[in-house]
Amino acid sequence: MAQELTADIDQDGILKHKSVTWKDVSIHSYIKIIVIAALFFFLFRHELQSLVRTWYTDKDWSHGFIIPLFSLYLINQRSGAILSEKPKPSIIGLLALVFLLFFYPFNIVQLQYGYLRPLTMLAVLGAIVLFMTGWRIIKYAFVPVAFLFFAIPIPNRYYVRISMPLRTIGAAAAGAILDLMEGVEATVQGVIIDVIHHGQPLETPLNVAEACSGMRLLMAFVALGVAMAYLHYRPIWQRLVLLASTVPIAIFCNIVRVTITGFIYVYSEPEYAQGIYHDGLGLAMLFLAFGLYGILAWFMGNLFVDETQQKTEPEVIVANKKNPE
Repeated sequence: MAQELTADIDQDGILKHKSVTWKDVSIHSYIKIIVIAALFFFLFRHELQSLVRTWYTDKDWSHGFIIPLFSLYLINQRSGAILSEKPKPSIIGLLALVFLLFFYPFNIVQLQYGYLRPLTMLAVLGAIVLFMTGWRIIKYAFVPVAFLFFAIPIPNRYYVRISMPLRTIGAAAAGAILDLMEGVEATVQGVIIDVIHHGQPLETPLNVAEACSGMRLLMAFVALGVAMAYLHYRPIWQRLVLLASTVPIAIFCNIVRVTITGFIYVYSEPEYAQGIYHDGLGLAMLFLAFGLYGILAWFMGNLFVDETQQKTEPEVIVANKKNPE
């Protein structure tokens, strides 16, 4: 699949190297990819159908449609490095592939652990890439393949365990802020906020439901944080800080969302805290999260001056430049 870098000489006699593009890949390589993809889809057709059904019916996982497209985008961003490497099949990849292909039906028949089925499918994809291309290419393809993990729904029991603390944190913070307002008394019990406004208790307490847990924002934002840390060249410690910051930023934005919902519920019509208005507020929090993430990235980029030059691929090589007559 790898091709030789082509060269060209411009009008000044400067020899430039052109990076290989997908157009330069041989037709035989594309046929091989199509055949392997067809076999992969045939083997895991039931898992793929289940994933698409969940993405379509559960709005908390509707971002699953975007994740595979973003993985392809990540691959394309490293296409020059990937296509310039010569594939060298890996025996470790073959052994991993054989093991996973035996483990998949074993899990279905014996272990019967549903969450392992899509995870095994993802691991098989990684093993195929490693087996067919080797270690030199898998280092560029590992993140795009692993990125697909964000499209796999978490089992409901784990989802509840993760979302419940997020709901509790959101309720506690919103209740504390509402309690500071004049004429408002807020009491928090778990995820329920009882509000007394000017001596009159609200007929229905404010319930921080699963839709307000912030899990959708957390999963989507962490996924995009991983992608941004992968795409942008930074020192490794800055990438780790940016990646770690996605969780507290998502939690903070969800607190803002629950608090605003509480203010709408108390000072306006409760209907504006539900339905399309509620979903629109959640979308606005995604923009807030990106803004905070961008500010943090800008701050770290300007806080320290890196004396070493960024690693860039050589674009031009001067050769046989003629003196003008």
